[in-house]
Amino acid sequence: MDSLIGKKIGMTQIFDQAGNLIPVTVVEAGPCVVTQVKTIENDGYLAVQLGFGTNKKNNKPKKGHLKEATSRYLKEIRLKKTEELEVGQEIKAEIFNPGDIVSVTGNSIGKGFAGTIKKFHFSRGLMTHGSKSHRITGSIGAGTTPGRVLKGKKMPGRMGAVRVSVPSLTVVQVDPENNVVLLKGSVPGKPGSIIMINRTRAAKPAAAAKDKK
Repeated sequence: MDSLIGKKIGMTQIFDQAGNLIPVTVVEAGPCVVTQVKTIENDGYLAVQLGFGTNKKNNKPKKGHLKEATSRYLKEIRLKKTEELEVGQEIKAEIFNPGDIVSVTGNSIGKGFAGTIKKFHFSRGLMTHGSKSHRITGSIGAGTTPGRVLKGKKMPGRMGAVRVSVPSLTVVQVDPENNVVLLKGSVPGKPGSIIMINRTRAAKPAAAAKDKK
């Protein structure tokens, strides 16, 4: 397994052995419960469904699907093989190691309705007396040709609250007892947001790193 559902706790900073300050994001990674294993015979592809968090108010269809589990968040992950996984198995933060490179996916912080200056960094108009175009969008197209507003025009609208991924984040520390992972840098969302952690490259062995030096 290279993927895990987690929850963003917040940001802090730590010092490495050389005394360098590292900004990190504290993430509660798991424990995740295997709620379903999909096979080629039954489903046509290989995947595993993970559950995270608890919810005592699951509806009857979800209770029947989860059996005895009370997972609140479910996420399906495609795999190349699922023989080692079974329903009810717990996957914890110990699958990650310091030095691993991961990609984190989540919903960005919503900023509400925004104008073009805040959303796209447009320049404002004159602020002098008599000007009527301080922060308005301005012309959005010619009147006769093409006679309409072209699709994809940068206009005022909702800002943020979109699904984004941050690649190439380094795992700095792993606390298996508390299922906490420290990632170098920031991840999408506000504290308490549910995120998906996917390992893209495993950490290099210490011996190999020494030989390379």
